[in-house]
Amino acid sequence: MDRLAERLFALPLLAAAMACLVRAYLLLGGRDFTWSGMVRMLHGPATLWPLVLLAVGALCLLGALLFWAGLLPGRPGHSTGAPLFGRDAEIDPKGRPGLRRAFLVLPVIAVLALLADQVLWRVQGPGDVVASPSQPKASEPKTPEPKTNEPKGNEFASAPPAPEPAAPPIASPPAPPGPPPEAANPPAASPTPPVVVPPPAAPTPPEVAVIPPPTVAPLPPPPQAAPTQPDGHRDAVVWLSVAPDGRSILSASTDHVIKLWDIGGKHLIRNLGVHKDMARTALYMPDGLRALTGGDDGEIVLRQLSDGAVLHVFQSGGNGGVNKLAITPDGKRAVSGHDTGNVIVWDLVNNAVLHILTGHDWSISAVAVSPDGTRAVSGSIDGTLKLWDIESGKQLRSWHGHEQGTYGAVFTADGHHLITGSGDLTIKVWDLDSGREVKRLEGHEGTVYALALSADGRRLLSGSLDGTARLWDMETGNQIAMFDSQTGPIYAVAFAADGTVLTGGYDRTIRDWPTTGGDGMVLFAGAPG
Repeated sequence: MDRLAERLFALPLLAAAMACLVRAYLLLGGRDFTWSGMVRMLHGPATLWPLVLLAVGALCLLGALLFWAGLLPGRPGHSTGAPLFGRDAEIDPKGRPGLRRAFLVLPVIAVLALLADQVLWRVQGPGDVVASPSQPKASEPKTPEPKTNEPKGNEFASAPPAPEPAAPPIASPPAPPGPPPEAANPPAASPTPPVVVPPPAAPTPPEVAVIPPPTVAPLPPPPQAAPTQPDGHRDAVVWLSVAPDGRSILSASTDHVIKLWDIGGKHLIRNLGVHKDMARTALYMPDGLRALTGGDDGEIVLRQLSDGAVLHVFQSGGNGGVNKLAITPDGKRAVSGHDTGNVIVWDLVNNAVLHILTGHDWSISAVAVSPDGTRAVSGSIDGTLKLWDIESGKQLRSWHGHEQGTYGAVFTADGHHLITGSGDLTIKVWDLDSGREVKRLEGHEGTVYALALSADGRRLLSGSLDGTARLWDMETGNQIAMFDSQTGPIYAVAFAADGTVLTGGYDRTIRDWPTTGGDGMVLFAGAPG
């Protein structure tokens, strides 16, 4: 919530505060608000409700002042669906989210309190609005004597004393001496024992209902049907990258491990490396011989694909964990986004930091590099987007692109358009020359977490927390196909060399889907649970 929205929200809080305080003032004696009047009213039966209204009004007033002063910033979120993994889900950035949420509901509490006050006023009368229902008025000493036309509440209160004595004789009919005195009572007592007899026989039907368990049989197969393999990932697959020659795949997982897979042979080549915390990204270098990986441990590691040997480790230091990573086409620069909101441009030739780009207020959730390698885009969990010049580190443009976090970004082939996905469930296409939205793709029911563009730029692949991946026609904006994992959120998407769709997600597997839609095939299964 930006500063203007915070100040706007302060207004209803102020209105609620005034309404509660004025009402409490009237209940505490109206204009007779002297010290003696206060003491007299606070010792009367009308103490509790005015104090409640005073407390609510004071809290609303305090909340209005805090929001107006901008002292309660809130954490941006993502849409409904499965929670995000890692620090995006575990760590609250700066601010007071708990206190903020409490103040956000105060207007509702104030309205409910005022409505309750009006209900009490109408039901009990002006003189009894805050009086205790258990205490009778001084003007009603004769209320114990009930009348037949009294309210139902009084009838129930007075009825028990008289009829209750008559109830014990009803309990006596079951006794043997009961039948002679009254002929009507014995028949009533005789049907009662037979009624007691059926209950013992009743247990038999429930036993019959418990016997058939056919509905339980279909449930076990789905979990058992999911394939596993010992060398698979043991936690969610959150990144997929296809080799330049299309023969292998790199995957990163929250189990800290980077794996290198052979697509044709459908087997694991090797565990390429392990991060000290969740692994977030794994990218092939343009030469196809090395890989650059990043994780929550704040390390970016250059590795040799042939044996996994570490060639260099870049430390982000106080900039925090590496959430996203991108490499320029010439392999000379890398751009990383961090959970502190900073973006770092790395010199991969001299193994040094080129720029630390600041300006985002929240954790970075998307990073992309233009096809010509001159510009980079960063997106944050508050929905803001920034365009940077890689060599100079200059910010070229900044705009608020989404109502929720930006969790995916990719440049089009011409370099003049950007595609972003978000927690607001939309995919947007931006004209970077003007900063305007030129197209919007809708259909996902959860956060759009990952995007991939086909080599010819005509198809877009999106993965979402709603458990589906979708294929889009970039020219028309229409959905071509949907791939439903039915096993949880999809965190990673990619196009295979043959054009088929690859996905990775919560179920620890890497799947291959036909571009026409339909059922996918488990390419690489996860480790046994």
